[in-house]
Amino acid sequence: MTRRHWIGGCFFAPELAFAQHAAIAGAVPPGTIWLNANESPEGPPKSAVAALRKAAADAGRYSHRAFPDIERAIAAAVGLGPEQILLGSGSSQVLHCALQAFTGPGRGFVTSWPTWEMCAEMAGRLGAHVVKVPMTRTWAVDVERMAQEARRLPSGLVHLGNPNNPTSSMTPPAAISWLAENLPEGWKVLIDEAYMDYVPDSEQAGGIRLVKQGRPVIVTRTFSKLFGLAGARIGFGCARPELVAEMRPFRENVVSILGARAAVAALAEGPDFVARRRESRLQVRAGFCRWLDSRGLEYIPPSANFVLIHVRRPVTGVIPALIRRGIAPGRRFDSLDGWLRLTIGTRAEMDKVTTHLPAVLAG
Repeated sequence: MTRRHWIGGCFFAPELAFAQHAAIAGAVPPGTIWLNANESPEGPPKSAVAALRKAAADAGRYSHRAFPDIERAIAAAVGLGPEQILLGSGSSQVLHCALQAFTGPGRGFVTSWPTWEMCAEMAGRLGAHVVKVPMTRTWAVDVERMAQEARRLPSGLVHLGNPNNPTSSMTPPAAISWLAENLPEGWKVLIDEAYMDYVPDSEQAGGIRLVKQGRPVIVTRTFSKLFGLAGARIGFGCARPELVAEMRPFRENVVSILGARAAVAALAEGPDFVARRRESRLQVRAGFCRWLDSRGLEYIPPSANFVLIHVRRPVTGVIPALIRRGIAPGRRFDSLDGWLRLTIGTRAEMDKVTTHLPAVLAG
């Protein structure tokens, strides 16, 4: 049964509505490739798989005593204190905590648009005044307009994804810094960085540098993407200690010990592991973008492990046509009906796309 929450006078099922929107209903052809959820085709590193197996023996207990050590390991990896870390069942749970702690009636929620819809939907259900600010012509966040909108209410959250989903575009670090410095008192910046591991200069570009500066910034990260642990559901948020303390009561469940132990093992692989995985994905991405260029297909220059392609027709017709050919693409996003999102898979998987996409678009 899908978990549902009573929010704003009605039931709300966020996992069904958003985190699992990538699901493809019904039968698919044998050998279908899954390019719909921005997962890592490599799966977890071997060390994480071994940690999962070992942790299974402890799965009969809640393992509360293990989590301080896990928080310390994650904190050390990102250069923060453990009191600045909030574990979650994927980064989506931490986003939920931030929304519940800092939005609601009389508060605002300002988000860039288009983006992953869960935060805006939940903020609205919580009673917040939701404002969707269109992205710029270069598919960056319009930080000046967002700060302007924030001044209309006494407190709330300004939210953005960086790199953004579904556009795969990046907002420059200087713009994010400007936003954090120019928000009115009572406002926080919530940055969803699920795909920051795919950015080569992520330490400089990411929002964790602003957390280290003491800015009113909450950054969420996940092990579901580059680290290949989507099924293990483990992520974390970072912020000033008092912000973490305000969010912590809204974490509704105990984080899985399997995912937590696997995440620590994956982190222990070190920065070279991240760099190798990133480079592998970026090489395949570059080759696919060269193919798109050769076909004259417009796309947004990607910064993450997926690309958004302008197919110039309703994507609701393109998606089932690809599924019939054994390619499961991303879903339709609001205001982007003529755009198709594709995860960057293996070279063989992208070769299958380049074989079949022209026929689908010609049909």
